[in-house]
Amino acid sequence: MNETEVKKRIESLRAELKEHNYKYYVLAQPSISDYDFDMLLEELTQLEKEYPQFDDPDSPTRKVGGDITKEFVTVKHRYRMMSLGNTYSEEELKEFDERVRKGLGRDDFEYVCELKFDGFAISLNYVNGELRQALTRGDGIQGDDVTTNIRTVKNLPVRLKGDYPADFDIRGEVFMHRAAFERMNAEREEEGLPGFANPRNSAAGTIKMQESSEVAKRPLDLFLYYLIADGPEYRGHYENLQKAKSWGFPVSEHIRKCQTFDEVINFIHHWDKARHDLSFDIDGVVIKVNNYDEQEELGFTAKTPRWAIAYKFKAEAAVTVLESVSYQVGRTGAITPVANLKPVHLAGTTVKRASLYNEDQIKKLDLRIGDTVFVEKGGEIIPKVTGVDISKRPADSEPLEYAKVCPECGTPLVRKPGEAQHYCPNDASCDPQVRGKVVHFIGRKAMDIDSMGAESVELLFDAGLIKNYADLYSLTYDQVIQLDRMAEKSASNLLLGIKKSKEIPFERVLFGLGIRMVGETVAKKLARKFASIDALEKASREELIAVDEIGEKIADQVIDFFAQEHNCEIIQQLKDAGLHMEMEATEGPVSDQFEGKSFLVSGVFANFSRDELKASIEAHGGRNVSSVSSKLDYLIAGDKMGPEKLKKAEALGIKIISEVEYMGMIEGEIKDEVEPLDTASGFTQDDKVKNETENKNGDGQTSLF
Repeated sequence: MNETEVKKRIESLRAELKEHNYKYYVLAQPSISDYDFDMLLEELTQLEKEYPQFDDPDSPTRKVGGDITKEFVTVKHRYRMMSLGNTYSEEELKEFDERVRKGLGRDDFEYVCELKFDGFAISLNYVNGELRQALTRGDGIQGDDVTTNIRTVKNLPVRLKGDYPADFDIRGEVFMHRAAFERMNAEREEEGLPGFANPRNSAAGTIKMQESSEVAKRPLDLFLYYLIADGPEYRGHYENLQKAKSWGFPVSEHIRKCQTFDEVINFIHHWDKARHDLSFDIDGVVIKVNNYDEQEELGFTAKTPRWAIAYKFKAEAAVTVLESVSYQVGRTGAITPVANLKPVHLAGTTVKRASLYNEDQIKKLDLRIGDTVFVEKGGEIIPKVTGVDISKRPADSEPLEYAKVCPECGTPLVRKPGEAQHYCPNDASCDPQVRGKVVHFIGRKAMDIDSMGAESVELLFDAGLIKNYADLYSLTYDQVIQLDRMAEKSASNLLLGIKKSKEIPFERVLFGLGIRMVGETVAKKLARKFASIDALEKASREELIAVDEIGEKIADQVIDFFAQEHNCEIIQQLKDAGLHMEMEATEGPVSDQFEGKSFLVSGVFANFSRDELKASIEAHGGRNVSSVSSKLDYLIAGDKMGPEKLKKAEALGIKIISEVEYMGMIEGEIKDEVEPLDTASGFTQDDKVKNETENKNGDGQTSLF
């Protein structure tokens, strides 16, 4: 073939492969065999290799992944990713409409209605028409860089066409079509792997996987729904979406510009009924003021834009029969009763099981086997039994008797006073507990072991290679390579991840131990107070309770953990393996300057993220709280903090300071007395800093969600 013929063949192959990808991943209706697809892909790969002048970053050959991400770098968003306020009530939606009209002082404006996708938010940055970076929402201020993984999404353009801006951001949602999700689960079950719970969680988990080649195997899809670009031609939301579509972005066709509130309501009513006709999940409708200038005029509250709101659909209910009740055992030994139901269609899926929460809930419902029950999907994800049709109850029914022993190990269950759940106390050898503790131990917030997940843990247990998380550190290459579906590279990566976890600081090791009621924050407080595992083990109940926010129940759990011989043996194994069992000199508190003082961090700051400020407070012995009360010592007020929060703090006489003043306190420049803030600006007069407009960032671009 000459170059012209080669170019035509390459373009033809790309178009054909993209169509087959759509049929396979989106419609779950492949029209050719996997072998035939692979042959087409191989031909294209070879042609692109031989003729690099026809390279295209959007080629299907670029969507197969291959890079390994050891850790996700946290990057500050150029424009904040705010959350939306939401409502389930048309009356509250009407109040939103009235606030918008009052805020604008007129009625001649437009709304845009669009579907609220049930997926995972993402922010993309394009420079000169090519994808430069993809960030997760994170805390809205900063997110994780997942560019390598997002490039594998089949319908994401990595090179644009048309009259796009030189540098812009676009926001959207990563999701899975239901049919593709079900197909993926079916394939996993055929391979003996556990299925995933729902499309949304699967999409979120997939985006954060370490190996992009694995991400590429998952049927991810994408819709983009918000463009952030400078210039007078980009002042209309609806118009921007049409532009984005012309550049090659996947934009939902189910979007409508509305002139009246009645048109908004009609759109909502239509999709409340028609949502199950879609191939993907939605949980409501998003309503936005169309014009960006009007959005800026309306501005933001502390957390949400005043120009947008999400109307969430009410949970749908179905009627079915309770056939039996089974009991699941969690990592901490908590027992969760599950209703096994006669299959019923609900909210677009077939429901066979539903949560019953605990014994009190079962008694409250007076639930009995054979009852006709009402089932709802809480938040459109987890089905729950909400009631019983007593009129249809069998005459010979008897009250349900709650389980007395653990369904996994037969140990008698316990329920402590004041607690709702029953527990299996056999945490040493109850299989689900032991396995669950290892999964918790390797998690990102604990030991963060690369290339290892729940599936790897199951393989290691089933092969008899581990009995607890300490056994991970005695694994050898010869043992690991024998596991099913374990290649040389995967085995090496797993062992390397285990070795690297020995560098994890003590406070995260403590969290990883899985002591009941000792979460991430409590572990941090205990680690900083006692400084070593040996000191914590020797701590008395009174010494534990004396630690800020450590109550009697937590203290009892810590004491009980160290009282069990098998836990002490595991800790000794971890010590022998070389894990950090005490605080490093650089990890301890910087000072005790704020000992006994409480802080509330609110708003947006110029020099720090909220998390950085909170970490600094804790490093100096202070305590972070989440709300204004008479017990609050300091409110660190940033830009765009909520007016009600500020008003309440002023009424209670709380000391309100800026980030500059906080730094002065650390440096010893400010002691007990601080100058009152100018509440209109969020800064003191001495700062000489005024916020020019509530709705602008430093670069003049509107803050967006």
